[in-house]
Amino acid sequence: MSKSLYETLEISENASESEIKKAYRKLARKYHPDINKEASAEEKFKEINSAYEILSDKEKKQQYDMHGDSMFGGQNFHDFSQNHSAAGAGSMEDILREMFANGGGAGGNPFGGGGNPFGGGGFQQEVNLDMETKVTIPFVVSILGGSHSVSVNGDRFDIKIPAGVNSGEKMRVKGKGHTQNGRTGDLFLKITVADSPDYEREGDDLVKIFDVPLYAALFGDKIAIETLEKEIKLKIPQNTKNGQRFRVKEMGAMNRKTKTRGNLYLKANIVLPNVDELDQDLVELMKEKLPKD
Repeated sequence: MSKSLYETLEISENASESEIKKAYRKLARKYHPDINKEASAEEKFKEINSAYEILSDKEKKQQYDMHGDSMFGGQNFHDFSQNHSAAGAGSMEDILREMFANGGGAGGNPFGGGGNPFGGGGFQQEVNLDMETKVTIPFVVSILGGSHSVSVNGDRFDIKIPAGVNSGEKMRVKGKGHTQNGRTGDLFLKITVADSPDYEREGDDLVKIFDVPLYAALFGDKIAIETLEKEIKLKIPQNTKNGQRFRVKEMGAMNRKTKTRGNLYLKANIVLPNVDELDQDLVELMKEKLPKD
């Protein structure tokens, strides 16, 4: 999907809010008509301002990121701006404002009446065939990846979930959007990861609370613990404290950018025995020998 607004500001599609603002200021100074006397500078300056108006507004940017240059009839933004100027279709700012207010990429016509502001057959706004929906995936699938079944508009199919996906991320499934006149759009899935009763996620790390009998906490022992992947044997040292953490390297979540895994932290929960079930002689001995402070 082409997104030429980013090219207009000479930034990547992943640019942060501050990077967008910095790029705009640099280009606005460079092409300001009071500074740059080239004939094309004024039009370039207008394009830069229009691009920044869209990409600096969270709602407009979200619309544009979803639909891309289909909002400009499939043209890049420079050609769209030039054709608009040549046709004398009114203020570019007004057209863009109305376009994004009406959701132009979703099939809305900002020019009203189905008309063509450029005359002839030069500009035809494409109908956006993409779809967006939400999907909730199991916690274990978000960590280890795997197949997940999705039902959209009565069509059920499996999607491949990459390891390490987070809530709020979006996935694109090609060819599962709306179909019209032989064209088919894509399906965009907004991911929600279901809560886990056993694990908490801290960035790329996982935390799990496990029970430690008092004997193991005092004198040390080995304890079998089920993880998302397999059972492991954890060596508990003597004098283990309640809440003490033990690190198991590279058994956390996959970082999809660095392709490295976080760690699993096992948090000790020391389980005290029921005094009523202990041998009475032991209870009396403990009362006598255990420190009181």
